[in-house]
Amino acid sequence: MDLIAGDPREILLAIGVEDWAGLRDRSRFAADISLAGGMDPTWLDLFAQAAREATGGDTPGPFSDAAYALEGRLTALSERTVERIDPRWVDDVALLPDSQLDRIAARWIDLIDCEECEVEPDDKPMLRELAGDLIDVCRRAEGAEDVLFAWSI
Repeated sequence: MDLIAGDPREILLAIGVEDWAGLRDRSRFAADISLAGGMDPTWLDLFAQAAREATGGDTPGPFSDAAYALEGRLTALSERTVERIDPRWVDDVALLPDSQLDRIAARWIDLIDCEECEVEPDDKPMLRELAGDLIDVCRRAEGAEDVLFAWSI
């Protein structure tokens, strides 16, 4: 699973030719995060829920509500599902305060542990880092033409 900010045609081309290193090229794309292979897209809904609960706010909304299927010829270049992410969701995540990161990450881990699967103690630091990386990617995506989410089962 990848969340990539930049020109959607260039993103789709890189995905289509499996240029994973190219997605990390900051001269081509504003931001990219490769999410762990064991993750499920619903974990991003849990991240948003954790952010709302930790900050006492009503944003960001569920990730699944912010993802829209892309249509067109270029989407057929890859075996992956590619979705456009509502810029408001990206902006809402970017605005999460650094001072709340530990609370957000802790709540996210709790939600994953309760609702999806048991989180091993060794995985908790990785998820805490991933929470910070998600916020950072959304901040770097500011001003990008588009943010796409590419994933496969």
